[in-house]
Amino acid sequence: MQRQRILSDLARGDATFDVVVVGGGITGAGVAREAAGSGLRTLLVEQRDFAWGTSSRSSKMVHGGLRYLGRGHPGLTREALRERERLLAEAPGLVERLPFIMPHRQGRFPGPRLFQLLLRIYDRMAGVRTRRWLPSHEARTWVPGLGGSDLRGASLFLDAVTDDARLVLRVLEEARRDGALCLNYVRAESVRRDDGRVSGLVLRDQESDRSFTVHTPRVINASGAWACDLQRDPAKVRLRPLRGSHLVLPWSRLPVSCAVSLLHPRDRRPVFAFPWSGMTVLGTTDLDHTPPLNQEPGITPEEVHYLLAIAEELFPGTRLSHQDIVSTWAGVRPVVTDGEGRRPPSGESREHVMWQDAGLLTIAGGKLTTFRTMARQALIAALGPDQAGRLRPESQPLFRPAAVQPRPAGVSRLTWRRLLGYHGQALDELMAAAEPAPIAGTGTLWAELVWACRREAVVHLDDLLLRRTRLGLVLPDGADALLPDIRRRCQPALGWTDERWQWEVRRYRQIHRAAYRLPDESRNPTHDH
Repeated sequence: MQRQRILSDLARGDATFDVVVVGGGITGAGVAREAAGSGLRTLLVEQRDFAWGTSSRSSKMVHGGLRYLGRGHPGLTREALRERERLLAEAPGLVERLPFIMPHRQGRFPGPRLFQLLLRIYDRMAGVRTRRWLPSHEARTWVPGLGGSDLRGASLFLDAVTDDARLVLRVLEEARRDGALCLNYVRAESVRRDDGRVSGLVLRDQESDRSFTVHTPRVINASGAWACDLQRDPAKVRLRPLRGSHLVLPWSRLPVSCAVSLLHPRDRRPVFAFPWSGMTVLGTTDLDHTPPLNQEPGITPEEVHYLLAIAEELFPGTRLSHQDIVSTWAGVRPVVTDGEGRRPPSGESREHVMWQDAGLLTIAGGKLTTFRTMARQALIAALGPDQAGRLRPESQPLFRPAAVQPRPAGVSRLTWRRLLGYHGQALDELMAAAEPAPIAGTGTLWAELVWACRREAVVHLDDLLLRRTRLGLVLPDGADALLPDIRRRCQPALGWTDERWQWEVRRYRQIHRAAYRLPDESRNPTHDH
């Protein structure tokens, strides 16, 4: 396996890199992409799987952030809108426009005039006009479930949505094509220093428990909620871990073709229902997260009730129950705080912050949408003014265009567009990996699983079912009924023994039960709405 070959080479102890990136989420992937694309010798290490943390558990939105504009952060909104348009242009099929609808009800905030004014500024910043006013009858055409005689109409605008884990993997693939070495399940244990300056990094392979050292004059720590781990003075990095949780429901139970937003009746936070991967998602919460960070985050019973209330408010009479919920996910956002703890979670800034320490640069905070600009700022700061000119021009694209090839028979246009966006120039090899037949009840092809097992650094079964694909989120019981078919096709590609397969199944079921299903207290039918 490629991973084992790289580890064997690094274990010799003489490997030297221009930059080592710690953290395999979207920020770290962006740094590796820009560094390797600029000709820098680049290594990226991630202590769990790529995108294991926040970057596979976000709300999937690529957007400017209307609420940030409304709270007086026009710079962040403008930058995010510029990046949104860039990603839409460069990665169709991976990042797609999504209509958003905000219903306006009599006597409730926000009123249509104020919201339309906000949208006018939002569109002007983006350089595109997407806003429309929908009278009540047209709003119900867009969202048939909208009820209530107090509905005045709705504001429509466009933002974008993605599969966040696949976005990370696509960025990492681009970095690899430019020579970056990217390793999952490798932990950065400590920073080596000579005369106070960074000279190397001690790493440990989590699978074999072997440690080794690599040499580098600079480390960029993009490990999100774990950003304090490598610091000489951890108190300098003030992070407030905030949990955002989501419910995944069958589209047939809550059929929405656009994102529908409202302010939650309990705390007036913006929440939404949106279509994703053939399902409907309800999200998100915003709460202080206190469990250990290395424990898989999971939704609480209170959050389940909070999110189900969105459906009841938006679509009176829907009467969703806990039995309708297919899966859940919860992610921990590494939000930078002033340390006072006085603001409510949703009041914390989403701006990113950087800290320098003699060759160790730490970056935390920020948004999924702005990962590229964050990555470039981190590299410029880490390289310093004398070497920052080594970076490739800012106008260079993130993604290489996919090779033009005919769509195979039996693959729908929508699926083909998605595959082009997810895999880019690797798509022709993927299609040759196995049969391009769809997995029943999903838009995923069997070829995607086989390809991931062969070429996308799958170390554990949950890597395959929760991040390389989303079968564990969109099929009942985490795709448990599909495991025999997955075994037949994927076990040979992974090279696992029968004993290893059985161990991986037990491990996956335990993870899914703990973090991607309803908590035990929420399965009580007496709690149903």
